[in-house]
Amino acid sequence: MSKKVHVRTGDTVIVINGKDRGKTGKVMQVSPSEGKVIVEKVNVVSKHVKPRKMGEPGGILQAESALYAEKVQLICPKCGKATRVGHVIEDGKKLRVCKKCGAHFE
Repeated sequence: MSKKVHVRTGDTVIVINGKDRGKTGKVMQVSPSEGKVIVEKVNVVSKHVKPRKMGEPGGILQAESALYAEKVQLICPKCGKATRVGHVIEDGKKLRVCKKCGAHFE
């Protein structure tokens, strides 16, 4: 598995395939070693939790689960479309750019 992921924490992405196809959300966590990302309000699963301490409630919690980074595409802040990421070197810095309109990502 590759060690690079095309999205970063805080990016707005859209899911391009799977059960949550078409949903958008903000990337909460990135795991480059696994090639996975966690996106808020996407891929929500039921998690059964046992009470660990005295008086702590157990039950069924709703939590976001990781999905493969290949299943998400970045949304351009300028044109608002799902796009691939290009790279441009300006002033000695490598910047991410939108492949469709050429706008820079933060």
